[in-house]
Amino acid sequence: MKQNDPSHELLSEAQELGHEGRAHSGDHAALKLWLRMLATTTQIESEIRRRLRDQFDISLARFDYMAQLYRQRDGMKMRALSKYLMVTGGNVTGLTDELSREGLVARESSPTDRRAWIVRLTPKGRRLFETMAAEHERWILELFASMDEKAMNEVHAHLGELRVRLMQQDQATQDKE
Repeated sequence: MKQNDPSHELLSEAQELGHEGRAHSGDHAALKLWLRMLATTTQIESEIRRRLRDQFDISLARFDYMAQLYRQRDGMKMRALSKYLMVTGGNVTGLTDELSREGLVARESSPTDRRAWIVRLTPKGRRLFETMAAEHERWILELFASMDEKAMNEVHAHLGELRVRLMQQDQATQDKE
């Protein structure tokens, strides 16, 4: 497969094509872009997972969970947390149990819904998350250092437009059902 893309050649030589290895030169630009986005996301996520594990002995799932709670000082219902994290309620329950045992989150019954639990970071959890978040931000800046701000803003805007279109298509499909 011959591509007119210098990055593709370098990635191929380094045997780091990943998902892009599925693409062929005659494929549509959309398919090539999808595979490159998937490969890039996977590569960045793997590096962030490794760094979180090495420096803080924590998983990305726990970090993401704590990030959601950090933004909500008054806590969140576990169902809402599940929705934000895009995982099952069982996953949230398991993480809540683990983080509660470690004193990083507190769980209490909802005053308005007997069936619901509200979880929030404890002071210890907030301090730990702030330390991790500062380091996480440095890592992201480092990983994206090769892109200038204008390029990042353009990619961000285009991906935002794509997400809105996908959301609208999904809503139209749901409306037909």
